[in-house]
Amino acid sequence: MRQTAGERQIPKPRTLSRRVSWFLLAFGIWSWFLWITFVKNLWKDSSGLAFDDAGDPTGYFWVHLLLALTSFLLGTAIGVLGWRGLRALGDLPGQRGGTSGAGGAGAEPDDSTEDLTATGPRSEDGPRAVGVETTR
Repeated sequence: MRQTAGERQIPKPRTLSRRVSWFLLAFGIWSWFLWITFVKNLWKDSSGLAFDDAGDPTGYFWVHLLLALTSFLLGTAIGVLGWRGLRALGDLPGQRGGTSGAGGAGAEPDDSTEDLTATGPRSEDGPRAVGVETTR
């Protein structure tokens, strides 16, 4: 398809593979574990690198604290990407739907679902079915 002036082609959404999504999520979790341990050890440092004789933080402390905070943020972002990839694939516990992710939270209903509300058809037992979702 050729693109003319004034037209903009919208790219198709992409989904991460299952393997990549799990890797990203594991990396995010590992990053938090690793850097929390590092900050605890930095805080308890008694070698004189992180704190001077008066107990004030040194440049070493501030640089490494900034490094840890940056790594927290990056690890969180990477883990969220993995989480969202797994959610899109429908691989998380407690999710409805198959591997397409169509039944997950926030998914729009498709043609296979019919919402019978108060204006819907009457059941054989009498009153209308309210808020019942059926599959064709």
